[in-house]
Amino acid sequence: MITKRIIPCLDVKDGRVVKGVNFEGLGDVSSPIELARCYSESGADELVFYDITASVEKRTLFTDILRAVASEIFIPLTVGGGINTLDDFDRVLKCGADKVSVNSGALKNPSLIREAAEKYGNQCVVLSVDVKRVDGIFTVFAKGGRENTGLDALKWIKDGIASGAGEIVLNSIDTDGVKRGFDIDMLRAVCDFAEVPVIASGGAGCAEDFTALFREIPAVDAGLAASIFHFGEVKIPELKRKLAADGINVRI
Repeated sequence: MITKRIIPCLDVKDGRVVKGVNFEGLGDVSSPIELARCYSESGADELVFYDITASVEKRTLFTDILRAVASEIFIPLTVGGGINTLDDFDRVLKCGADKVSVNSGALKNPSLIREAAEKYGNQCVVLSVDVKRVDGIFTVFAKGGRENTGLDALKWIKDGIASGAGEIVLNSIDTDGVKRGFDIDMLRAVCDFAEVPVIASGGAGCAEDFTALFREIPAVDAGLAASIFHFGEVKIPELKRKLAADGINVRI
């Protein structure tokens, strides 16, 4: 049985970890370096680092902070934000990233997924997709959820996998920061066809939400969250013990 992963996410803006609701109203949380160290030591399976304003500000990712974060942890690190070219892939990988997450950059240049997969391998390329319901349709949003692309999310994800994306992070804007549980319907729609790992993001409010996620969608590979971990509402060691007690296979 495949081990389910628990992944904290650091949304970084101006060198600080921030968190909002529905991708809006960002508030300061903590130092990304301190949080990264804490998560690495507390049993997180991986860590995601997003420079969340790099794309909208049309700049490259802050590599000094990334290097500092990478030096503090001993778990796989996925990095995203302002990834638009193969040079951007190369830069963040040299800073210590294990995988690179593409979002707005792939929307501007879909061939980036294929080119990166060919150069670095599928396992290195993570397609992060920000999705919101528009008139009942799962729709892709860009630039940190600010821009409606009009793209059908399910088709975009299928095309991304066909191009070489080795993992999907599905970010539900509808449930982000709301703390009422993961977007089960959206995740199920993607897991029904995805042949690569799918990471659920957006909506976790308590430990029971992770149990519900893995029970209702056995095909989902990981649960990602931010604020409930940042503010200590859910502690990763306790979460993993609960999941194990609930029959979910996790690394303790």
